[in-house]
Amino acid sequence: MAQKRRSSGSAARAAAPEYRMKDLCAKTGLERQTIHFYIQEGLLPEGRKTGRNMAFYDEGHVERLLLIKSLQRERFLPLRAIRAVLGGSGGGFSKEQRALLSEVKQRLAKGAKTRYLVSGPGGSIGRDELAKGAGVEARDVDELGALGLVAVGAGARVRQEDAWLVELWGELIRSGLTKERGFGPADLALVDEAVSTLFAKERDLFLERLGHLSADELALVLSRVLPLMGELVARMFAQKARDTFALAEEAGRPASQAPDPNNKRSAA
Repeated sequence: MAQKRRSSGSAARAAAPEYRMKDLCAKTGLERQTIHFYIQEGLLPEGRKTGRNMAFYDEGHVERLLLIKSLQRERFLPLRAIRAVLGGSGGGFSKEQRALLSEVKQRLAKGAKTRYLVSGPGGSIGRDELAKGAGVEARDVDELGALGLVAVGAGARVRQEDAWLVELWGELIRSGLTKERGFGPADLALVDEAVSTLFAKERDLFLERLGHLSADELALVLSRVLPLMGELVARMFAQKARDTFALAEEAGRPASQAPDPNNKRSAA
């Protein structure tokens, strides 16, 4: 009986088509680096490894990649939203929290001064047009899209509310963060990761302590708090820069020149 089960399992694997990475690229139109990135991010399961640098993939991988591509390019969903859709986690919110946030969003969307907190300008812009205006290469926009930092849809259209990031990347290049010095679009993912981690903790804290409020009350609090939190992060970043220069200067000063905290005259 066990022999029969093993042979039937082997026959099923043999009948199911298997693909190498180059086949996945051909069937989905995605770059090898993009597919590897999806695997690293947990959006796509790893293939069946047959060696150190060899793995095989099946139709399930093809279907998952085409779904990710569709969600990105047709619905303009960022990767973290796609991860929630694929995982069926509802974004990590309970049913009650989703209902509350939906009501809060509706209230914030009605205010001229708070609408920007829940919705962008809408529409899209051509990738090549955006890249030219920002002074970057079109492949930089594609890389930002593969990283999930901007949404690139059908016809190489970029979601309008993501255009600022491409434009800012162009300004960073012109300010000195060039590719010749080792910088690239992937470096922006470090910032996104840090901000995402911070925001997730703040979000959970707010829901824990403010989740009992009515939608009207929570909308009012968030309309005041969210802009202040953004200012707080920006000012703390600037403070960290000042602290870095001060620390470097202090570390290079001889101990004999260090200020004496017990000397009231020097402190004055």
